[in-house]
Amino acid sequence: MVRYSIIDKKNPREIILLRGMGCRWKKCAFCDYHLDSSLNEQENFEINKNQIDKVTGIYKHLEVINSGSFTELDSKTMESLRILCKEKQILTLHFECHWLYRNQIPKLRESFAEVGTTLKIKTGVETFDYEFREAFLNKGIMEENPLKIAEQFDECCLLFGLSGQTKESMINDINIGLANFERVCVNIFVKNSTKILPDENVIRVF
Repeated sequence: MVRYSIIDKKNPREIILLRGMGCRWKKCAFCDYHLDSSLNEQENFEINKNQIDKVTGIYKHLEVINSGSFTELDSKTMESLRILCKEKQILTLHFECHWLYRNQIPKLRESFAEVGTTLKIKTGVETFDYEFREAFLNKGIMEENPLKIAEQFDECCLLFGLSGQTKESMINDINIGLANFERVCVNIFVKNSTKILPDENVIRVF
């Protein structure tokens, strides 16, 4: 598994895939991402530190992704990231976070601001169609108003390629995302170990 990479074209940054204790929600119908996890914090830290040590700070821009939210990374990993940001003068750091943890974001922003790093927090909304998102995808975002969802978040992920989505629904999701977040990341669904399958017709429409 590749856990460190450099993106040198669009939005240049270094990116590391860390391992956490596992997604607290773990109920999204389409997701098996949480399988990259362990309750062994020391083992997680050793894996994570190995990737953190690869970061050079070449773009002063780092993205951290893991098998859930930043809150599920062990404390030693979080402290190592904070030290890294100070030593490599990382100006912008991206983290992932489920809506459930939204109230923990301000404290994290303050912690990294102390070392001169601005956080950009991304959340997986997948779609702004509330019924589709909660009844079918089971995202656990108990809020219909996009403006309310965006209160603590800077960026959002959308997920396309699912049966029931249309050209109009995808355009609507992108427009709502751009109107309420600084950046929108569009992901195309691929087959995984869940029962949900990608819809090739929807992907072609996209």
